[in-house]
Amino acid sequence: MRTFAIGDIHGGLKALIQVLNKLEVKDDDTLIFVGDYVDGWSESAQVIQFLVELSEKINCVFIKGNHDVWCEEWLKNSDVNSTWYMHGGKETIDSYEGFSESEKQIHLQFFENMPLYYIDDKNRLFLHAGFTSMHGVEKEVFKTTFYFDRTLWEMALTMDKGIDEDSVIYPNRLKHYKEIYIGHTPTINFNEDMPMHAVNVWNIDTGAAFTGKLSAINIDTKAIFQSENLPALYPNEKGRNKH
Repeated sequence: MRTFAIGDIHGGLKALIQVLNKLEVKDDDTLIFVGDYVDGWSESAQVIQFLVELSEKINCVFIKGNHDVWCEEWLKNSDVNSTWYMHGGKETIDSYEGFSESEKQIHLQFFENMPLYYIDDKNRLFLHAGFTSMHGVEKEVFKTTFYFDRTLWEMALTMDKGIDEDSVIYPNRLKHYKEIYIGHTPTINFNEDMPMHAVNVWNIDTGAAFTGKLSAINIDTKAIFQSENLPALYPNEKGRNKH
């Protein structure tokens, strides 16, 4: 039994298929997606349809990201968030052309059923962005933190890796989990096109929304699997131009 964590897809169905083919997914594998399935490239609706069907065959966990929250609101009540529209929402709306209302309702239910975080049986935490409570995710007051926070990753990056977990200055929020897997902040912002590891945090968003790749990681072996750069897969599209 293998478990893979998969980074932010952002409408890049071709990249998702490439990665899954490299994983050679088996029936007893578990796939944990850290959110942001939509907004960016032209196949957001098609990504959701693919994932709905995939979950009928393979054990999958779908974490909700901030872009998924915006898409959910649009599917629910036609609310077009202006920030969302400028950061991939227009492409997502366009991708739903030709989808029936009943199909959209299935996608809405898919979004509504997504958890904001997941903790596995080895105390490994998966969420889209981060959390701020020193008492762990269960004590987080503002749920939007789970899909908007960047301070968890910023803190992990700035920590001296030589600090022992028993040190009085070791951050309490990191002590609750064996490992933490996130997306949301593209590693290409730090000139890295591979998943990044700092303290016990793994950032697996390698910039698929922009010029980077889609990545998956075997959370036991730490083997990494990647697609081609997304602009190469969608040569006639621009993708998103801001991180």
